[in-house]
Amino acid sequence: MTMQPASTEIASRTAAIVQELKGLEGPLLPILHGIQEEFGHVPRDALPVIAEALNITKAEVHGVVSFYHDYRSHPAGRHVLKVCQAEACQSMGSDLIASKLKQLLGIGFHETTRDGSVTLEPVYCLGLCACAPSAMLDGEVIGRLNDEKLDEIVAEVRS
Repeated sequence: MTMQPASTEIASRTAAIVQELKGLEGPLLPILHGIQEEFGHVPRDALPVIAEALNITKAEVHGVVSFYHDYRSHPAGRHVLKVCQAEACQSMGSDLIASKLKQLLGIGFHETTRDGSVTLEPVYCLGLCACAPSAMLDGEVIGRLNDEKLDEIVAEVRS
């Protein structure tokens, strides 16, 4: 068995996802979700395959990927920590929470720690306004963030 070059591998796996989902109405978002689920991000080599299959330009595909915050152009860390930055959380101190997390992790928003343990992202409302400030760690919401909870979160993502 010979190994395919990375771009050929990405293209063939992308083509299979596109083929499976292109019959949906408005298939671009489901296709992008499927690709990100497959690869952990939306690889640049996938864009021309999607564009050709949907008869749209690569620029249109790139525009959608770059517009929506949930799509990544690079793989995320083993954990993804999203910190709410919406108005209700801001009024309850999310800026201080985000600053402390950035300091504790040594990264900023849209960055991944050197060891690949965690990616830190802003999010604009988790629907936990009554429990502000809030965050989401690997799909699990956490409300009423404080220093103690931040220390617990950092310990968890570092383990």
